[in-house]
Amino acid sequence: MSHDVVSATDLSLTFHTDDGPVHALSGVDLGVGKGEFVSFIGPSGCGKTTFLRVIADLEKPTGGDIKVNGVDPETARKARAYGYVFQAASLYPWRTIERNVGLPLEIMGYSADEMRQRIARTLELVNLAGFEKKYPWQLSGGMQQRASIARALAFDADLLLMDEPFGALDEIVRDHLNEQLLKLWDKTNKTICFVTHSIPEAVYLSTKIVVMSPRPGRVSDVIDSTLPKERPLDIRESEEFLKIAHRVREGLRAGHSYDE
Repeated sequence: MSHDVVSATDLSLTFHTDDGPVHALSGVDLGVGKGEFVSFIGPSGCGKTTFLRVIADLEKPTGGDIKVNGVDPETARKARAYGYVFQAASLYPWRTIERNVGLPLEIMGYSADEMRQRIARTLELVNLAGFEKKYPWQLSGGMQQRASIARALAFDADLLLMDEPFGALDEIVRDHLNEQLLKLWDKTNKTICFVTHSIPEAVYLSTKIVVMSPRPGRVSDVIDSTLPKERPLDIRESEEFLKIAHRVREGLRAGHSYDE
């Protein structure tokens, strides 16, 4: 398992609240291999964002073990092992796009010259070349999210953690960004962990789909995709695609209790 970028063994996380303990994650065993695109899907409260936050060292597990690049999450974070893309683009409105993308590089003390090169390269990767001097409010929601992805890619971490990055966008923009994200993944060979609520999005993007069930958050199914790497949008009408989507839906249904 040592070659896994992320490996979790019997991972648990319990939040202690005034109403008693909340089991956000329970007994999660999972490996994410290098270069995989892994989606986490499940209803609210199933721990998918919590799992991402544990990888990123934003939450500490209360049981079990997790390794990122073979080390604990804190060591991985200090080694800048990953970029993180949040639900909202969270760009600073007073900074231009290039200065938003360059923010992690500034913090890490890159030279002005190296920063310029990296910013140009990553903006090109997300098709935002020419928008360097614009401010976030001058860009559409989809373009803002692409800038946010560029910022996560700027320092060239191998692992990209994405928490429902397209959840707030309309379907046409979302489809377009899904296509672009697959191209980006192909070009950069990153390992991607992607949280989503959308079955079609999970099936379209992933090499592996992790279906989670709520309270306690646990993995109820892991589905290896049989789709080819090359995926035009209309692959979503194919029999193979619908078969995988059906299995995801069944997994969600099996793990869900409707009595809440």
